Amino acid sequence: MTKIPQADLKEFLSNDPDRKDAFVKHIGASFKEIGFLALKGHFLKNDLQLNLYREIKAFFALPLEVKESYEIKGDGGQRGYTGFGKEHAEGNNIGDLKEFWHFGQNLNLHPQLKAIYPKNVLVKELKNFNQTGNIVYKNLEKTAKVLLQAIALYLNLEENYFDQFILEGNSILRAIHYPPINKSPKDAERAAAHGDINLITLLMGSEGRGLEVLNRKNVWISAEAAPNELMINIGDMLSRLTNNHLPSTIHRVINPPKEEWGNARYSLPFFMHPVPNMPLNCLPQTIDSKNPKLYENILAGDFLHQRLVALGLFKK
Repeated sequence: MTKIPQADLKEFLSNDPDRKDAFVKHIGASFKEIGFLALKGHFLKNDLQLNLYREIKAFFALPLEVKESYEIKGDGGQRGYTGFGKEHAEGNNIGDLKEFWHFGQNLNLHPQLKAIYPKNVLVKELKNFNQTGNIVYKNLEKTAKVLLQAIALYLNLEENYFDQFILEGNSILRAIHYPPINKSPKDAERAAAHGDINLITLLMGSEGRGLEVLNRKNVWISAEAAPNELMINIGDMLSRLTNNHLPSTIHRVINPPKEEWGNARYSLPFFMHPVPNMPLNCLPQTIDSKNPKLYENILAGDFLHQRLVALGLFKK
């Protein structure tokens, strides 16, 4: 596969069972074959995207000492600001050429999780920053919920299987700034090849090229969402749950050609996480004599911690 497949969420939301079934089969096959999908018909309006890009550009333009005042020590970079070069891909000790901000869940229904989730961080200098981020967060969360319902049907699960696990899950909306490159980066990339930790990722159309996906024939292909699309990919948690029936796809953000080093890049991925006590045990229907169980049983919260350690954001 040399091109990212496309789909329209309105097909699944239609009252036509044939259109809904066709959507389920198409997205399931797409995720199995390449792990990525370009999705339109979602709940995130274009003006909201533009508003959030405007806010994050204003934040990353703040003086470094101001940004660093929002860096929370000891939480693995799960909320607030994380400075340039501090995150690296698993198995790679060279920091990525980026800085980022995390918006997290605002808890209303599960107050007991307040002892587990880090608190959201409020930016004083930009009055609309947090409000805009929260609105975008909720629209992406709503889209992810519906998409997981389609994935559940593809896996021969009850349509609402994931609902209980993602209600106020530990999802993150990440605002990324890849600054202009002012000297040869040697072995560093804007984002080295990696798989995502979570169930699924929803990526808004990025401002700047560079995202590439490693297809099943080990060929890197471009994966840039159109203005009205979200780029969706399978994360490692869903790979574990499905015993790799829906594999997590390796992707990266390559450095631009030298003549474009002076251009910054901004990106807004939403990482859909479940609540920490969701079991990521391989589903029984994904295990048979030809497909032995590949992963040990683990809870989502424990798996997340392990991965944050591997990324250099947490100590053991």
